[in-house]
Amino acid sequence: MGGTRTVRAGRRTVEVHRPDKVLFPGEGRAEEYTKDDLVSYYREVAPFMLPHLRGRPLMLERHPDGLDGPRFMQKNLQPHDPDWINRIEVPKEGGTVCHPVCDDTATLLYLADQACLTLHRWLARVDGIDRPDLLVFDLDPAGDDFGSVRRAARQLGELLDRIELPSALMTTGSRGLHVVVPLNGHHDFDEARGFARAVAGTLAGAHPDDLTTAARKQDRGDRLYVDIQRNAYAQTAVVPFTVRARAGAPVATPISWDQLDDPDLGPRRWTIDNAVDQARTDPWSALPRRGRALGPARRKLDALR
Repeated sequence: MGGTRTVRAGRRTVEVHRPDKVLFPGEGRAEEYTKDDLVSYYREVAPFMLPHLRGRPLMLERHPDGLDGPRFMQKNLQPHDPDWINRIEVPKEGGTVCHPVCDDTATLLYLADQACLTLHRWLARVDGIDRPDLLVFDLDPAGDDFGSVRRAARQLGELLDRIELPSALMTTGSRGLHVVVPLNGHHDFDEARGFARAVAGTLAGAHPDDLTTAARKQDRGDRLYVDIQRNAYAQTAVVPFTVRARAGAPVATPISWDQLDDPDLGPRRWTIDNAVDQARTDPWSALPRRGRALGPARRKLDALR
């Protein structure tokens, strides 16, 4: 196992080192996938994935030796990384963090060559780093009961409709679903997080036997956790169409609300073998181009509580 192959991406050529290296070992029914498979998938899905990546700081989940080896999370670009990768230096306590920003296919393929299986994005962009333009609700079941996830997604979607906030669904490639709400980028993280907490609290209060906002696992019982923790400064969420570090290479995949009724739907329904087919259906086409302000929605929510 070794060697190098080159992949053309726009005006750049990216080297793929050890393309035959197995990153996803075949286990049980799960297929085996190599680095070459990962790079090929990201190259094909790039036109659909890049709009969700451009202008956002990233955190990288790397598995240099595949799923069987160590994992580490990387925020900083490294000295050996190409200078053509866009980046943003973000203040932190005692210094700064230099996050990569994936604005083109070449960067995406370079990250795949670095065995970045999963990309996690900020909910704000570099031109408004302290003002998110996305809200994310993570519907996290207590076990593998996807039926409870479907019900919670419908209930959350209905609540968001009542307060006139458009929303979209995404499988996580893990156990649950994400519900994503586009914002106009005029609110800071404290406002956005406070609003998300109020929505989750209203929803859990209406269904106390089934849903909870308790962050501690021991306080949840068998209830589904409506997680809003990602809606904070420097927190991240998995990127649409990113691969997850699980056997079979499942993909976090946008879906339409109609697909919630599909009996074959599950959190790992799509993999690197078929996620591009789903991407071509443009499942989030109903979302408006511009995100919404939270003020009118907050007033409508308060009227319901």
